[in-house]
Amino acid sequence: MGKILVIEDDRAIALGVRLNLRKEGHSVDLAQDGEEGLQLALDPAVDLVVLDVMLPGRNGYDVLKELRRRGSTVSVLMLTAKGMESDKILGLRIGADDYLTKPFGLGELLARVEALLRRRPPRAEPTSAVRFGDNEANLDAQTVQRQGKGVDLSPQEFKVLRLFLQSGGRALSREDILARCWGAEYEGTPRTVDNFVRSLRVKLEDDAEVPRHFVTVRGHGYRFER
Repeated sequence: MGKILVIEDDRAIALGVRLNLRKEGHSVDLAQDGEEGLQLALDPAVDLVVLDVMLPGRNGYDVLKELRRRGSTVSVLMLTAKGMESDKILGLRIGADDYLTKPFGLGELLARVEALLRRRPPRAEPTSAVRFGDNEANLDAQTVQRQGKGVDLSPQEFKVLRLFLQSGGRALSREDILARCWGAEYEGTPRTVDNFVRSLRVKLEDDAEVPRHFVTVRGHGYRFER
């Protein structure tokens, strides 16, 4: 069972989705506009966000981009009437985990929700201090120490580090790291990610050439291991 947030301004749809998800045993909260939805989605206790695109305030794409910019790895199922292929591609590229168009079948919605919840990574540690090897990162203060001494990381390096620390050991593609740490509009290349991972290895690994924590997943990207 999971904690699910439904961000949907059509009250009838929102209440219907909540009713059926609760019947499946899930805990469900509702938000009716993008700004409120964003704040609720940032709660680390949320396992899955069901996100409409056409919302008052911030639209769903903006909410999703901001979630990923802030390092959130919460699963996102976009639920919307915008069913053009280009709309789906945009949603997936900026960090959606799945995409379902309206009108939708209730059975399909529930099946997609269950599939996403099965794939969710282990819950991050509740403390803001995360230890790995000889390192300790404070996610609130955005500081890192190695063997008790401060390590100088740029804001962007820390953003990449935070994503790894909150990934639950899941393999991250270079494209996913780019989208979540630089934003969908950034025109960099996968080589940008390689350079930042190399920098983190130099600063935080015992041997940057034989990394223990920032592990290469050949043909895909990287995985973080404690």
